[in-house]
Amino acid sequence: MSEGLVIIPTYNELENIERIIRAVFELPKAYDVLVVDDASPDGTAAVVQQLMTVFPDRLHLEMRQGKTGLGTAYIHGFKWALERDYQYIFEMDADFSHRPTDLPRLHRACLDGADVAVGSRYKKGVNVVNWPLYRILLSYGASFYVKLITGMRVHDPTAGFVCYRRKVLEALDLDQVRFVGYAFQIEMKYRAYRKKFKIQEVSIVFTDREHGQSKMSKTIIWEAIFGVLGMRVRSLLKMNGYG
Repeated sequence: MSEGLVIIPTYNELENIERIIRAVFELPKAYDVLVVDDASPDGTAAVVQQLMTVFPDRLHLEMRQGKTGLGTAYIHGFKWALERDYQYIFEMDADFSHRPTDLPRLHRACLDGADVAVGSRYKKGVNVVNWPLYRILLSYGASFYVKLITGMRVHDPTAGFVCYRRKVLEALDLDQVRFVGYAFQIEMKYRAYRKKFKIQEVSIVFTDREHGQSKMSKTIIWEAIFGVLGMRVRSLLKMNGYG
């Protein structure tokens, strides 16, 4: 078993899943992979099951009974990892918007002292490829908004390419995490920030997916906008596990 586990949540990622798994396993540094699949009707889980015979003990699959959100998929994966001896737990998308070759860079940041390493699109300007202008403005504006409301000095708080040291996930009450969409990424960083963990950003290039469909929706956007305000209020009142 590797010391690092890469969690990949999936819903209809048939066109990407085999390539992303093989790309992780081709890295010089060994990482295990856990796919958390939300009952994809396109057969994503069947591909993973087949690959498990090729990569025994390194590739794992958790199948859930419906599409219940990105956040709950990661929480499921975090709990699975904490039941085992993984010391570094990664979040990574299946669609190659996060380059597997950047995994060792996030890992190195944690080995060198960070508690949370964030693959950041905005640490050095705007490093986004193939996004329309409105998506860049929406994402960059959301990052500014989050910093303004929370006081958290993270340039890319909505980033979904992250490495957590085990002690961070052990210290957070995962059952108290409220958000299920992209606001989940903000909440996890903010909870770590409130616990005084060291968050370090590692500059990456983010490339929009070439295959499959984005899971972005208006509901997810509104959750992030209004949810951040509620999160800040709850933290001031020390509710829902905020210290």
